Amino acid sequence: MKRSASAHWSGGIKDGQGTMSTDTDVLREAPYGFKSRFEDGPGTNPEELIAAAHAGCYSMALSLELGNAGFTADSIDTKATVTLLKDGDGFSITAVALSCRAKVPRIDAATFDNIAQATKLGCPVSKLLKAEITLDARLES
Repeated sequence: MKRSASAHWSGGIKDGQGTMSTDTDVLREAPYGFKSRFEDGPGTNPEELIAAAHAGCYSMALSLELGNAGFTADSIDTKATVTLLKDGDGFSITAVALSCRAKVPRIDAATFDNIAQATKLGCPVSKLLKAEITLDARLES
């Protein structure tokens, strides 16, 4: 399976602007630029999209692993926070903090934690990223 997206950019780094699109048109010429990436300007940015991808991937992977262990979640809510820091002359994504809250009937906290931590390592997006990935997973009642 292959998925793709595209980006267009015009102009310089600070005064330029770009758009990002996905083949499925979920994103269609979504604007991005210096202000949306490094300041609080309107539009999206690559780090936000990586965070969305990681949160979505982790939630689905956790559902799979819970199912493999005989549990079905009522809900799984995951937030991913991507850290972009100055690195020499450029920038690097240095960390991703995952925060997950799940409601899973009949599971104890220790079993949930073991599955959640294993899922952090096994999630396909986690495998892709070289940044440090932390997880704060909590079972809610």
